[in-house]
Amino acid sequence: MAVEIIIPSVGESVQEAVLAEWFKKDGDLVQKDEPLFVIETDKVTLEVVAEVAGVLKIAVSEGETVAIGMVVGSIESSETAPASAAPPSDTKAAQPSEPDAPEAAPAPSPATPGPPPTTDGAQPPLPPSVRRLIAEKHLDVTKIKGTGPGGRINKGDVLLYLEQAPAGIPDKLEPPPDVCQETAADRPVESRKPMSPIRKRIAARLLESKQKTAMLTTFNEIDMGQAMAIRTRYKEAFQQKHGVSLGFMSFFIKACVEALKEIPEINAFIDGDDIVYHNYQHIGVAIGTERGLVVPVVRHAEKMSFAQIEGAIVDYVKKIKENRLELADLEGGTFTVSNGGVYGSLLSTPILNMPQSGILGMHKIEKRPVVVDDEIVVRPMMYVALSYDHRIVDGKGAVTFLKRVKEFIENPERIILEV
Repeated sequence: MAVEIIIPSVGESVQEAVLAEWFKKDGDLVQKDEPLFVIETDKVTLEVVAEVAGVLKIAVSEGETVAIGMVVGSIESSETAPASAAPPSDTKAAQPSEPDAPEAAPAPSPATPGPPPTTDGAQPPLPPSVRRLIAEKHLDVTKIKGTGPGGRINKGDVLLYLEQAPAGIPDKLEPPPDVCQETAADRPVESRKPMSPIRKRIAARLLESKQKTAMLTTFNEIDMGQAMAIRTRYKEAFQQKHGVSLGFMSFFIKACVEALKEIPEINAFIDGDDIVYHNYQHIGVAIGTERGLVVPVVRHAEKMSFAQIEGAIVDYVKKIKENRLELADLEGGTFTVSNGGVYGSLLSTPILNMPQSGILGMHKIEKRPVVVDDEIVVRPMMYVALSYDHRIVDGKGAVTFLKRVKEFIENPERIILEV
C-alpha cells in the first residue's frame, strides 16, 4: 500500500514553500519517523518525516516550489518492501560468512565517504555544511554531541559547541583526510542559484529597516572578567542542577531587561503617529542557521531566571536544528540581542529588526591592554554595539542604556540585586 507524502501546513499566512532538500533518493528504504526532506518558507524551515516504513518514491525534485497540501511523493509500505529494496545483495548477502562470497565485502563501504570518523565508527553521516565547518575549525567530531534525529550532528550543534567553549576553539585537530578539499582547477569560475525564500525575506527586511528607520549605532566596551569568573566558578554546579550550560547570553539578556526598564523607549515601537510602549520584555535572540538568520523570541524574559533563559535558548537551538521552529516562535519580540562573537566578530553595527527600536550586538572576547587604577593591565574585553531608531530614541537614552548594560555585566551581582 502506498502512503502519500504531503506538504504540511506551517501557518495560516503561508501558502507555498520550496522543497529545499531530499535526505533520501528515489527507491531508498526509509524507516518510520526518519527525516525525508526539508521545506523552506520565507520565515522558517520544516523537516518532514516518514509516517511509515517502506520504499520511497519521489515525485517532486529539490528546489521546486510546492503548495501546502501538495503530494510530493509516496512510500510503498507493504511488508515486502524491505526485501524488494535490496535486490543487489541477493542470496549472498544472507551468507556473509561463506569464504567464496567476495562480492558481499564492499557492502559496508558506501557510508565511509562522509563525516570525519569517530572512535567507534557509529557517527551518522554529516551534512556537507557541517563537514565544511568542522574541517574549517579543525574540530574533533567525537567531542561534539549530536542532538538531531538518530544522534546526527547538525550545524547548530557545532556552533553551540564553539559558543560554550571557555576560551577560543577547543580540541583542534588536523583536517580529517576524508573531508573533500576541492582544488582551484575543480571549482567552476562562477555559479548561479536562486535565492531561498528565507534569504529573500532577510534581504527585504534589512533593506526595509535601512530605508524606513533613522538608524544610528553607539559603542562601548565591557570588561568580561567578573562575568567569566562567575561562569567558571559555578558552571559545573549550574549544569548539574539545571541541566543546561551557563552561557554569557543569559547575563546579557538579564542586563538588557533591567536597562530596558530604565529606558523604555528602546523597548517601544512606532505605530503610525503613536509610540507603543511595552511593559514586558520579549527578547529576540539572533541565531545563525545553514539557510539564514532567524530570531526566536524569549518571552517575558523579565520573569525568567538565568537557567530558564538558557533553557529557552537551548530549546530554540534544538528546534532550529531539527527544523521544527514555528512562526509563533518568531513573533512578538520587543528587543533583540545578537552575538557575532561566536563567529569571531570583533566589532559590527547590527541592523534593527523592525518594528523594534533597538538591537544589541555582542562580540568576541579578546584580551587587550587597558588602564585600571592608573596602571596598564591585560583584561578580557568585549566591544558591544547598540543600534537604535533615532526617531524614538535620543542619543542620551541610547548611551545610558549601553552604559547600564556595561555596569551590569562588569558587576553581575547588580543584576540579581536589581541596583
